[in-house]
Amino acid sequence: MPRANRTYLPGLIWHITHRCHDRRYLLQHTPQKQTWKKWLMESKQRYGLTVLDYTITDNHIHLLAYDGGKESVIAPSMQLTEGQTAQRYNLVNKRTGAFWSDRYHATAVETGDHLLKCLCYIDFNMVRAGAVSHPREWAWGGYCEIQGIRQRYCLVDTELLAWLVGAENPKDLQRIHSRMIDAQLSKGGLKRDDCWTSSVAVGSSEFVRSIHERLNERLVVKSTTDEEKEMSLVKELEAPYSVFKEKRASNLYRWALGDAPF
Repeated sequence: MPRANRTYLPGLIWHITHRCHDRRYLLQHTPQKQTWKKWLMESKQRYGLTVLDYTITDNHIHLLAYDGGKESVIAPSMQLTEGQTAQRYNLVNKRTGAFWSDRYHATAVETGDHLLKCLCYIDFNMVRAGAVSHPREWAWGGYCEIQGIRQRYCLVDTELLAWLVGAENPKDLQRIHSRMIDAQLSKGGLKRDDCWTSSVAVGSSEFVRSIHERLNERLVVKSTTDEEKEMSLVKELEAPYSVFKEKRASNLYRWALGDAPF
């Protein structure tokens, strides 16, 4: 069963990523993707999870979510969605063993421009993989929902998403979102950036420092300055999937703070 990142705090936007066990293509076929999406919808209804974007690939998922300021939202939602997906797959395929890797990773993302950049990063996942040439061509993601393209079941809360990125309304969000996608495509800047998948928090320096203060951790700070960079991040110096014992003192964690390229 996936275990939440130990740095989780309520009231933030989280970019959650999780791979299938041994990077296997266990989500390759439509029924598995449908199952994951079905149970994510159930998590919305059961726990009040707010979905801001998502992408289901053949061997991992991306989920941009908000917990409404409540602690008991993200963890149970992931347990339900991923647990039921794994159980269904194993039952149908008469299989035993792990479906997901050890744990999912959650990165806190600041609202506004940083959230927009994360949104585009998620939408470009299958473009970077070479599976499609534009996010609208991938059926298992939130791009089409955000753009108002007719969908049978919609997961994304476009009203809240528009407010969080600073758009006037969902129509304004569509315009801003589409413009950023087209700009990235024209520049060819589609390479993978692990600041979105291995950081504890991404945003302005004020935002990541506030995360530090809320966590009350002992920090090892490494600062850099670059006028061309508009983003800061905080990363664990240890691997993001390392396992910490429940009783381990929080002040033993080590961190690094610096500017992140996009």
